[in-house]
Amino acid sequence: MKLINRKSYLDKLINVIGTPDIKVITGVRRSGKSKLLEALKAYFTENIPNANIIHINFNLPEYEELTEYKPLYDFINSNYKDGCENIVMIDEIQMCNNFEKAINGLHASEKFDIYITGSNAFLLSSDLATLFTGRTFEIKVFPFSFSEFQQYFGYENNYDAFDRYVLEGGMSGSYLYKDMEAKYSYIDEVYHTLIVRDIRTKYHIRNISLMDRISDFLMDNISNLTSARSLTDTFNGNKDKINHKTVGSYLQYLCNAFAFYKVRRYDIQGKKYLSSNEKYYLCDHSFRYAKLGTKNMDYGRVYENIVAIELMRRGYEIYVGTLYKKEIDFVAIKRDEKIYIQVSDDISNEKTFEREVTPLLAIRDAYPKILIARTRHDSYQYEGIRIIDIADWLMS
Repeated sequence: MKLINRKSYLDKLINVIGTPDIKVITGVRRSGKSKLLEALKAYFTENIPNANIIHINFNLPEYEELTEYKPLYDFINSNYKDGCENIVMIDEIQMCNNFEKAINGLHASEKFDIYITGSNAFLLSSDLATLFTGRTFEIKVFPFSFSEFQQYFGYENNYDAFDRYVLEGGMSGSYLYKDMEAKYSYIDEVYHTLIVRDIRTKYHIRNISLMDRISDFLMDNISNLTSARSLTDTFNGNKDKINHKTVGSYLQYLCNAFAFYKVRRYDIQGKKYLSSNEKYYLCDHSFRYAKLGTKNMDYGRVYENIVAIELMRRGYEIYVGTLYKKEIDFVAIKRDEKIYIQVSDDISNEKTFEREVTPLLAIRDAYPKILIARTRHDSYQYEGIRIIDIADWLMS
C-alpha cells in the first residue's frame, strides 16, 4: 500500500520525544495509527543513533506469549540496554490482559520512552487518567483529510479531487480497490467487524439489533439535532419498547469507539452551553455511503460532516451555535480564537444564500464569520462574511 507522510501527527509525536508522558495514539479503527507508529520508528532509527527500540505488534502471532501483563513487563525489561535511549512501542495494547499494570510499571521505572496504540473501545480518552498513573499525551488520529487524499492520489485540481473525496472518503485502506462497490464493501466491513465488534465485546451488548438501528439512524441523520429521548420516542413509535437510558448508553458507546462525535449546542447571546439536543457526526462520511447507499446523497449534510471532522482535525472544539432561534452550524473555538461557520451545498439561489448568511449577520461580535459552500470559484467577502469554496477551505 502506498504511504504518505502524515506530517502533522508525526510532528506532534516528535515534539514530545523524551518527555515522561505515556504517549497514546487513539482514533477510529483503520485510520492509520499503526502506520504512524511505524513512521515514528523510522524517525528514531534515522535520528537517534543509540536508540534501542522495543517494538511489539500484538497483531503478529510471534507476540502471542506476551498477552498477559507480567510476561509483557518482563520481556520489555529483559530487552533494556544501558547507555541507550530505550523506546517502547506497542501496537494494539488492549490484546494484553491487564495491560495497564505493565505500562504503569514500566513508566514508574523511568527507564523507557513509551508509545502505545489500541482499540478505541478499550483505550478511551476518558479512561486514560484512570488507566495510567503517569501523565498521558494523547494523539488523536483521524481518517485521511482532503489534503491527504489529494497528496495520496497526486491531484492538482482541488475541485476535481473534492468530487472524488466526497464519494470515497478518508478510509485509506479502501483506496486499494478499483471500483466503488469493492471500496464500500471494505468500508462496511471495517465498520461492522472492527468498530461495532469492539463495542459489543467491551460493553457486552445484548440487543445487537438496537445498536445497529441507532447507528443507521445517526448515519441517516448527520447534522440533525438528536437526543436519546427523541430517538427513543422515534423507535417506540414503531411499537418497540426501548428505554431512553439504554439508547443514551448506546449513543455513548458509539462515540467512545470514535465512530461518531457528539457536538453540543452553544447559546451565542447568553454565552452558555445548552444541555438538550446534540448533533452527531460520523468519523468519516464514507461509512454512510457504505451502509446506506448513495441514492440520496444529500450533499449539504455530507459537506457539514466533512467540515466538522476537519475542524476537529485542526484542533478546534466545535459547538452548534444558537442565536435568536436561528442556528449557526459551527462555533469553532481554539484558545482565544473563535470562528462562526455556516456550511451549504449550493448558494447560487438567492433565497438559499440569504438563509445561510442571515444568522451570521445577526452575530454582533468581531470574530471571523465564514460561509463554506460548493462555489467552484475564488473566495470573496459579503458584508464582512468570507465566502469560500469547500475544497479551497479544506486545503487552506
